[in-house]
Amino acid sequence: QVQLVESGGGLVQTGGSLRLSCAASVRTFSYWAMGWFRQGPGKEREFVAAVSWRGSNPFYADSVKGRFTISRDNAKTTMYLQMNSLKPEDTAVYYCATAPSRETLLKNEYTYRGQGTQVTVSS
Repeated sequence: QVQLVESGGGLVQTGGSLRLSCAASVRTFSYWAMGWFRQGPGKEREFVAAVSWRGSNPFYADSVKGRFTISRDNAKTTMYLQMNSLKPEDTAVYYCATAPSRETLLKNEYTYRGQGTQVTVSS
């Protein structure tokens, strides 16, 4: 069973930064695409960013483009999301997820997902 464990969430002021991490339990998932989703209070799940298994071809939702950066270290089976210039509307539970292809993640779908980490941006 694949386990994905997020960390790095917290409370930050508007304009601040956070770095989320997602540790995967299975090395074979170095060959799967990985991504981030979020779900704010009373909102639907929203795709945030995704990256191919090589760490190339990152794709971002328009709402975070230019502010967030996704990356991965396959040797450590860990993915990251650097979030800068945070806004109150970024407040959500952030989930990391994985799927065989990046295209699956871009459709707001996934095969496995972590439990999530809360990000709260105060105004």
